[in-house]
Amino acid sequence: MHKVVMLILLVVSGQAAFGQTGRESLSLDEATTSKCLTILRQGMKGDDFWPGIHAAEGLTLGGYGSEVVAWLTPLVPNETDDQKRCGLARELARAGQRQHLNTMLDILAGDNSWGHTHAAESLYKVYGIGDGTRLRNAFQTATEMKLKLMAAGALARCGNPDMMAYLRQMLEHNDPEVLKIATWLLGRIGDAGDIPRIREQLRRCEHVLLKAYLHHSLAALGDADGLQQLKRNLQHEDPMVRTYAATFAGDAWATDAKDLLVAMLNDVHPDAAIRAAQSLLQMSRPAAPSRAEDISVVVYPSTAANPRYTEGSVLPLMDGSLLFAVTEFSGNGSDFASAQIIARQSGDEGRTWSDSRVLQKNTGGMNCMSVTLRRLADGRVALFYLQKNSTTDLDLYVRFSTDEAATFGDAILVTNQPGYHVVNNDRIAQLKNGRLLAPAASTPDVEASKDYPEHGHFVSHCFLSDDGGTTWRLGKGHVDADRRGAMEPEVLELNDGRVLMLIRNQLGYIGRSYSSDQGETWSPMESLGLQAPEAPSTVRRVPSTGDLMLVWNDTYDAKTRSGGARTPLSVAVSRDDGQTWSKVGDLETNPKATYSYTSLTFNGDRILMSYWDTSVGAGRFSCRFRSLPVSWLYASSPVSSRN
Repeated sequence: MHKVVMLILLVVSGQAAFGQTGRESLSLDEATTSKCLTILRQGMKGDDFWPGIHAAEGLTLGGYGSEVVAWLTPLVPNETDDQKRCGLARELARAGQRQHLNTMLDILAGDNSWGHTHAAESLYKVYGIGDGTRLRNAFQTATEMKLKLMAAGALARCGNPDMMAYLRQMLEHNDPEVLKIATWLLGRIGDAGDIPRIREQLRRCEHVLLKAYLHHSLAALGDADGLQQLKRNLQHEDPMVRTYAATFAGDAWATDAKDLLVAMLNDVHPDAAIRAAQSLLQMSRPAAPSRAEDISVVVYPSTAANPRYTEGSVLPLMDGSLLFAVTEFSGNGSDFASAQIIARQSGDEGRTWSDSRVLQKNTGGMNCMSVTLRRLADGRVALFYLQKNSTTDLDLYVRFSTDEAATFGDAILVTNQPGYHVVNNDRIAQLKNGRLLAPAASTPDVEASKDYPEHGHFVSHCFLSDDGGTTWRLGKGHVDADRRGAMEPEVLELNDGRVLMLIRNQLGYIGRSYSSDQGETWSPMESLGLQAPEAPSTVRRVPSTGDLMLVWNDTYDAKTRSGGARTPLSVAVSRDDGQTWSKVGDLETNPKATYSYTSLTFNGDRILMSYWDTSVGAGRFSCRFRSLPVSWLYASSPVSSRN
C-alpha cells in the first residue's frame, strides 16, 4: 500500500471564503523575511497589548505558530480582562491550541457583557463555534449591533445561509458602523456576487476610513478597482487607513503590492508595520485551498491480506489535526473475522494521511471492531469499541485518553448484560446534562435456529452513564419491530429535551422512537418518513444552523430480503428538529458499489464523514474519508456526487 506522508499542520487563517488556489506565492529575500520576523517578534513581546496580539497573528500566518504558543501561554493565567483574554485565546487557537476556543465560548455566554463582542469576533476569526448554541443565542438576543453582526459572521463563515443573507441585508443599514462591519465580514467570507452590492454603498460613504473598508473588501473579493485603491491606501496619510490596507493585502493576495508593503516595514505607526510584515509572510507561503473544496480520499484501501476496512470514526484534535480510526479485518471480510482498531492522522484537513498505528489490538475471541471516537464535555477523548467473542457474546468497551489520543487507559465494560450487543461505529451521544448514551441492539444469539427462533431478533435500547463513563447500566425500556427487529440504533438529543432514536429495520423505512426521560424508556417505533433498505442511518446537528443532517441510503426494493442495495448514499436536512426532511442530494451514486456505516461530525465550516466504499477493490470493502463545506447542505446546486 502506498504510504502518504502527513503534511505540516495548516492552521485556518481567515482567508477569503472563495480560497486562493492557483495564486502564486510571493518571493521574499532573506533580509526582508528577517526584517518581517523581527518586527513581529518585537511587536508580540512589546508593551502594547493589541499590537502584540496582531503581531502574534502575523507570526502564525507566517508559519511560526510555535513561537506564539510559547510566548502567550504563560500570559493566560494572570489575565483577567475578558477582552484581552479573548485576544490571547484567539491567537493560541489560531496557532494550533484549539482547546482555547472554550475560553471564548465561555466569555460569550458569561454574565459580564464586557467581552461578549470580542468573543464573537474572535470565534469568527478562527472558525470556532463549538456546537453553535451560544453563538446562535447571542445573535437572537443581542441588542448591541456589533455583537449581533459578529455572531452572524461566525455562524455564516461556518455555513449558515440565513446569517449570510442577514449580513448582506446589513449593507443597506443606515448606521455607517454597521455598514463597515458587514462589509468587513463579507470581504472575507462573501463571494463575487457581493462585489456589486458593496460597490453600490460607495455612493453614500463620506468618511475616508469607511470608504477604505469598502475598497479593501472589494479587493479581497477579487475586484480590480478595489485592489488598485487598496494599493493607493498603503501610502495614505491616515495611519489607520494604511494599517487596514496592509491587513487586507494578504486577504486580497496583493503580491504586486510587495514593494509598497516592504516600504511599510519602516512605517512610524507600529501596527501598520506589523500588518505589512504579516501580509508579506502570509503571501510568501502556499496559497490556501478553496474552502469550497470537496475532499474525498480512500484512506484505507482494501488489500488481499486486509479485505475489509469499515466502521470508522473521525475526531478533530486540539492541534487542528484529524484522527481517523477504522476497523481493520484480516483474512476475510466476515463480521466474525479477526480485526483490530487502527488509526491515521491528517494535518491538512484530510488531503493526506500518516501511516497507521494500532489504537486497540484484538482482545476478543473473534475481533475488536466498530470504533467511536468522542470528545467528552470534560475534554477527554473516549475510545469505544466492540469486543466479539462468539455469536452469543459481543460487548461494548470504552477507554479514555487525557493526552489527545496518544495513550488510553484501561478498558471499562459498557454493555454489562449477557448477550450479543451491537453498537455501531460513531454512535455514542452525550446529553446536555452530561449523561452518556450508548445505543445498542441486543439479542441472545445473533444466529437464529429452529429451536431458538428468537435468536437473531434484536431489540434496541441504551446503556447509560451518569458519571462520565466510569459506570454503566441498562435503561429501563426498549424498542422492538417486526421481522428481525429494531437494529443498529442511533440517538440524538432534540431541542425540547427528548432523545430521538433512529432504527434500522426490514420494513422499508427508517424507524424512529422518542425518549422523554434521557434514554430510559422509549415510545413504539414509527416511520421517520424516509424510505430505506435494511441499513443504518446517521444523524447529527449542524452547529452553525441547529438543523439536523441525515446520511442514509435512499432506496428500497421490497422484492429483496434486505430491501435493496446500499446505494446511493444520500443526505437530507431537517429544519424542524426531525419532524420533516428535505433531501439535499447524493454523496455517492455508483449502482455497482455500496456505501454504508457512515461516521459524521463537524469541524468549523466543514462536514467530516467516513464510510465504506466497495467501488475500490473487487468485492472488498475500503474506507473513504469525505469532507465537504457545510454550505453544501444549503446550496441551490449542491456539489456533484461521485460515481
